[in-house]
Amino acid sequence: MAHAPIGNWLAASLLLAGGAFFSAQAQQTLTIAAFPAVDEIAKAAIPAWKKKHPDVEIKITSRAYADHHTAMTTALSTSSNLPDVMVVEYGYVGRFAEGGGLEDLAGAPYNMKAQQARFVPFAWKQGTASSGAQVAIPTDIGPGTLLYRTDILKKAGVTEADLTQSWESYVSAGTKIKTATGAYLVAHARDIKDIIIRSNLQAGDGLYIDKTGKVLVDSPRFVRAFELSKKVRDQKLDGKIAAWSNEWSEGFKRGTIATQMSGAWLAGHLNNWLAPDTKGQWRAAQLPEKAWASWGGSFYSIPKGAKNKALAAEFIGMMTLTPELQLAAFKSQDAFPALIETHSDAFFEQPISFLADQKARVLWRDAARKISAVDVHKLDPIADEIVNTELDKVLDQGKDIRTALADAKALIERRVKR
Repeated sequence: MAHAPIGNWLAASLLLAGGAFFSAQAQQTLTIAAFPAVDEIAKAAIPAWKKKHPDVEIKITSRAYADHHTAMTTALSTSSNLPDVMVVEYGYVGRFAEGGGLEDLAGAPYNMKAQQARFVPFAWKQGTASSGAQVAIPTDIGPGTLLYRTDILKKAGVTEADLTQSWESYVSAGTKIKTATGAYLVAHARDIKDIIIRSNLQAGDGLYIDKTGKVLVDSPRFVRAFELSKKVRDQKLDGKIAAWSNEWSEGFKRGTIATQMSGAWLAGHLNNWLAPDTKGQWRAAQLPEKAWASWGGSFYSIPKGAKNKALAAEFIGMMTLTPELQLAAFKSQDAFPALIETHSDAFFEQPISFLADQKARVLWRDAARKISAVDVHKLDPIADEIVNTELDKVLDQGKDIRTALADAKALIERRVKR
């Protein structure tokens, strides 16, 4: 599909009577706050930016993932040290969206709503506040996938179909794997819960809280998620290993973790730094029971206190609506594009050497098309913490599942009513 040149569209969409909006362009430095690897993607785009604005410098402040979001939370709450462009990971979008500190990019003068159809629907929805304001524009997404070790499965006499047919067959396969090889099915039983509660949600649903404020954590999907997580723990099929820990990466390197469910981007992390020496031993599959789930993703936002909003909007438009830049980020950083028109590129059909030349991007593209758009809520991060605490009580202390979920619901309801 042909589109008007990005520069023309942005220039037209950002015009305001009297040109007051462009007064910010007197500032010659555009500040961007990001985390890895979005910082590298932004740096790589500087030459493209310089062709349009040779007189405008770009200053990128990069912090580790958690430090970045802590700093942005503080900046938004105090309206100080605000960047012009703020990168936000999906897990924080709900909190920031409802905080009132981000520009609504849907209408004038930004008019990004006109570009909505060009983005993967569920990702666009993730950047939408409950008020309807579009406070975050998606740049990359995380289609859920199951990564598994073929060498371990072969020793155990387990097939991919055994892993993916159902959640029950997945757990049964884990028993065979543990008996035959000693390897854990998953790093942590919580991984099961994390995927199941995100699976097969209907458009308009919330993850923990729906748009009416109803808390959903005692629903059947949470009950099933807790039950299967407990079954994995009871059968000693998880290593009680936290994601991103040294023990986690060592488990991948040594072959003591047979499968990992995550966003498709994890294959790139395994290849680039987590376990590069395991090249050729991994494959990707759809999640068990064809559970279409999203896992992570990055967004661009503009704080209301930003000094250079016109330039910020142009930068965001360039990064999210330019197919060449979206594909470059995919090729260099495994940042799966949120821009739909990139999905027909031949790169998706290319084999991935780390996955033994599997054409896994085709699988992930199919998953991206089937993931439903889910409403975000500002209390999602807090609800996540509460649910994880109750799950730990089930796994480690034997707390009754329905009691745990009822307690989680009561705690979250208390926060909703504040």
